Parts: sequence; structure tokens; C-alpha cells
Amino acid sequence: MTNALDAILYPVTDIEAAKAQFEILLGVAPFVDQPYYVAFTAPGGHQVGLVPNGHQRGMTGPTPYWTVDDLEGQVQTLVAAGATVSEEPHDVGGGKHVAIVTDPQGNVIGLAQA
Repeated sequence: MTNALDAILYPVTDIEAAKAQFEILLGVAPFVDQPYYVAFTAPGGHQVGLVPNGHQRGMTGPTPYWTVDDLEGQVQTLVAAGATVSEEPHDVGGGKHVAIVTDPQGNVIGLAQA
């Protein structure tokens, strides 16, 4: 079951310029500010993340991540409905697991489970 929108991640080539833009856009400072990842809590409580060199990691644009109860099961369900796995489920730290699928129309869907 999908619970909520967890985060939207943006690939960026200049982390400092992107960070400045999102600080202005969201009106808050980042709560994670590392060379490998910058994250903000947007109004409404959603996380907005900036991924340096995300394009080199295969990101083609912003990727929404949806919180799910059963990551493996949701991936299997989406694949059965025609999606393809772009990034297998894996641990990203802190007990959080993520995966990425691409739907039949080419849209990227991120899935997250804590």
C-alpha cells in the first residue's frame, strides 16, 4: 500500500547554486547539507533532496519517492502492471530502503520504505 509522497529528488550539477535556489524557493535552510546530498523540509512536510551529479547516476529529472508498506511487494506489483525496474531495492542508510521503477510511459517512480 502507498501511504504518502515521501520526497522529491532533483539531480543537480552545481550543488551550491541549487542549494541557494531551493533555500529561496522553500524559505528554509537544509536539514542535511553534505557534499553528496542536500535535503530540505518543504512546506507541508515533504522532503526535497538535491543529488549532485544525479544525471551521471542515471537520473533524467526530478524523481518522486512514494512511501510504501512493502517495498519488494510494491515493486513486484508495478512490474506485473508493466513497469521495469531501474534501481533494485537497496538500503540507503538509517533503515530506509528505496527502489526505482519506470512505468510503461517512461515515467520514473521512486519507492521508499522505512
